[in-house]
Amino acid sequence: MGSNQSWVTEFILVGFQLRAEMEVVLFWIFSLFYIFSLLANGMILGLICLDSRLHTPMYFFLSHLAIIDISYASNNVPKMLANFVNQKRTISFVPCVMQTFLYLGFAATECLILVAMSYDRFVAICHPLQYTVIMSWRLCLVLAVTSWSCGFILALVHAILLLRLPFCGPREVNHLFCEILSVLKLACADTWINQLVILAACMFVLVGPLSLMLISYMCILWAILKIQSGEGRRKAFTTCLSHLCVVGLFFGIAMVVYMVPDSKQREEQEKILSLFHSLFNPMLNPLIYSLRNAQVKASLYRALKKRSM
Repeated sequence: MGSNQSWVTEFILVGFQLRAEMEVVLFWIFSLFYIFSLLANGMILGLICLDSRLHTPMYFFLSHLAIIDISYASNNVPKMLANFVNQKRTISFVPCVMQTFLYLGFAATECLILVAMSYDRFVAICHPLQYTVIMSWRLCLVLAVTSWSCGFILALVHAILLLRLPFCGPREVNHLFCEILSVLKLACADTWINQLVILAACMFVLVGPLSLMLISYMCILWAILKIQSGEGRRKAFTTCLSHLCVVGLFFGIAMVVYMVPDSKQREEQEKILSLFHSLFNPMLNPLIYSLRNAQVKASLYRALKKRSM
């Protein structure tokens, strides 16, 4: 690098580039979504911690999912909301790398926790008599620790590879937050190692887990078809279908963003797709996995009844 080149110390988050009035409207809409996701996930986490009836493997994994969703949304959404009402949309280099690291860490951990949850449901439906033996608390703890460790080790690798790159040119990150692919486009050096590691990570946390989940749910659906009760079959099928829709959206969007070749036309679309992971997914997960659940509803009713007494 020439000695007359200056190094970038902060980036500018471009965002949606809408009219000021439209951005204020989006600020209030997204703020409501964000608050709802925090309240819903916080309530589920509180119910699981306080109600001993919910101290089962399924709710153990759901509590981890709630923690991830709260953290995931809080990593990206507050800065995005601030940028809607603030003309100065800068973010310093270190906080930008930190945001990228946490975003990737929580995303990878969620992928692996979802695999653990699908395995838990597979054992519960396909091997109900052996459920308590197979899904011991020791196995649950191992699965949870492994998911968090692998997720953040992968994120750390991405962050280290990002820190070794020089940034001396443009400062405009064409995204809502410091998303790794958008930041890499600003590097003043070849990023082929970063791209290769991203592809390898996608195989590990997207393609592999999705394949395992699809196999689990196929086995679950096959077991559901054998249920004699029509009502029981309908309820189990509806639950599995809703789970598959959320999983399909989460993994499908991630694969489109990180595994489909990039193009200039897709940049705006990717911003919208990233909103699903950062904002809508943390809001959908408690609705699909927990708040529709009879045990969670009963626990909430008991908590409200106890409070009113």
